[in-house]
Amino acid sequence: MNNFSSPTNAETSQTTQQEEDVDGERARCEWDFRISAVVSSPTSAAGAVSDALGVLEFDPSDNFLATGGIARKIRVYSVNSLVPIRDQDEGYDAVSLDHSTACDYYICTPAKLSSLKWKPGWNSRVLGSGDYDGVVMEYDLERRVPVFERDEHGGRRVWSVDYSHSDPVVGASGSDDGTMQTWDPRCQNGKCLATVQPSKARSSVCCVQFSPFAPSIAAGCADRKTYTYDLRKTAEPLFILDGHLKPVTYARFLDHRTILTSSIDGCIKMWDTDHRNLVRTYKGHINSTRFVVFFFIGLSVWKKGGLISCGSENNQVFVYDTRWGEPIWVYGCKSTGQPGPEHGFISCVCWMQRGDDHCTLVAGGSDGVLRVFAGKRRKAAVTYNLA
Repeated sequence: MNNFSSPTNAETSQTTQQEEDVDGERARCEWDFRISAVVSSPTSAAGAVSDALGVLEFDPSDNFLATGGIARKIRVYSVNSLVPIRDQDEGYDAVSLDHSTACDYYICTPAKLSSLKWKPGWNSRVLGSGDYDGVVMEYDLERRVPVFERDEHGGRRVWSVDYSHSDPVVGASGSDDGTMQTWDPRCQNGKCLATVQPSKARSSVCCVQFSPFAPSIAAGCADRKTYTYDLRKTAEPLFILDGHLKPVTYARFLDHRTILTSSIDGCIKMWDTDHRNLVRTYKGHINSTRFVVFFFIGLSVWKKGGLISCGSENNQVFVYDTRWGEPIWVYGCKSTGQPGPEHGFISCVCWMQRGDDHCTLVAGGSDGVLRVFAGKRRKAAVTYNLA
């Protein structure tokens, strides 16, 4: 007979919590972040809401950054102009830049922009957009002209646009009209391949994202749920994730069995899609009112580094490690005097995907200012066993 007793549930729980606390502290020590560049303009300095940013997107090669928002303008920046080579060094002040000089070029758009997405497989030449007038457009950036347009959402705002990974020509859009539509520009008039109404109440579709790992697509809706469909059969969802208290604003696939969702309930949630269960909840940022006014507060994942970033309605940038529910870094931007919330808000964030021990995060706000952050992984402490 073994002469020991099994630990109680309380003891096991306490031990697990202690281990998580220790590991959590280690995770918090892995990265140092600092601001490396600030890109502003005279209009943002004056506090004009007309230049509020709503979306940021690095191209697949991480050589260009596109921005859009209230100003009815797509700006394209060379990453080299935003992230100087000396950014790998330490001990210098952030670079101050102006949009007019830092921006490579811009394209005027017919409406305010709520979504941008680089089209895969086109050598960073084609950029898709969704706007407040319910129109999806594609722009040839080399010629700087629109090359595709579809207006099938009844004039209701398009919140989100994405492209398939298996067939990059095929796109999807989610709108205030309560539908998610997939379409193919090769078809006459950009024929709709499928129209899905996830919510019976026709709640707004706030986000769409194709899975890079399977022929499926996720749609986050104002009815607080996330619906995932098999692209080959969209009559019924594969599964529904239900756990948020308010509209779901973003969905991001991390791997073949993990998805992140964000909501204006102030939470980001990680889900195991195999078992349909909640894995972890990330809290700390403020998000409760960004559904109607302007934009959502942004969500971006650096997959290689396992880091999540989002904005906040108190004008702060938050970074989470995917392993822990509490933020590992928070940056507070200066008050801008923007109307409601009182001190402005961070409306969009985007990670550059390249890098191992160094990372780059860009955040845009209601003040129209771009802030570039450099992250560096701390060197692991070396211990010696002298026994």
